[in-house]
Amino acid sequence: MQWFSQGKFEVRLEWGLSAVEHLAGEVDCAVVVDVMSFSTCVSLAVNNGACIYPYPWKDASAIEYGMKIGASTASPDRRFSGEGYTLSPASIRNISNGEKLVLPSPNGSAVSFKARDAGIAVFSGCFRNLSATANACRSFRRVLVIPCGELWPDGSLRPCIEDYVASGGIIAAMAREDCSPEAQAAVAAWQHHHKQNLELLRECSSALELTQRGFDEDVNLCLEIDKSKKECRLWGDAYVSALAKKSSS
Repeated sequence: MQWFSQGKFEVRLEWGLSAVEHLAGEVDCAVVVDVMSFSTCVSLAVNNGACIYPYPWKDASAIEYGMKIGASTASPDRRFSGEGYTLSPASIRNISNGEKLVLPSPNGSAVSFKARDAGIAVFSGCFRNLSATANACRSFRRVLVIPCGELWPDGSLRPCIEDYVASGGIIAAMAREDCSPEAQAAVAAWQHHHKQNLELLRECSSALELTQRGFDEDVNLCLEIDKSKKECRLWGDAYVSALAKKSSS
């Protein structure tokens, strides 16, 4: 056990891609938390019965990949109007049952696939599917919750409070006693913000970025709690619900 592994505890928390690289080998499942907006987009789609195919690059190869697997491809940029899907949660909320959508989102996708390749179960969690995600994780003994954060222009990690608070909410909903200090601190952050109905998070950096660009509706969708009753699990290359996986088996 390395000093950074949180190996004495069943429920652990660490940030970003490095969390997978250094901690995923000692857990049974991971929860990828990227609230604004990867995990929220995934939850909205899966709740409607759609499949989300994460894709780690925002370039023309995403469209080629979508054509190869018979899926639509979301535009990597948010936009105010027009047809098709984008990385804006508002553009995805009415996606149809059975639809397949490629979501080119480097941060959430990279963490998802890195965790999958570690040979563990992978879930995407956010405020919208907080309880459903916690319920799905209860059957796993060792759980790693990964707030993804964002990236500064130089590529370094920018920890995001909304990811941290949602991670704490998921951990709290698991109702497990054996949590690392890092996990317990996130639970405390959740409890503080939950008492205020997440209103303070409307002023966090990520929310202000979206608001200043005119995407207030995305902020509203990202900060809704337990609107979805479906967990989002990565099966192969796609996020689906457990029910959808069983019906297709």
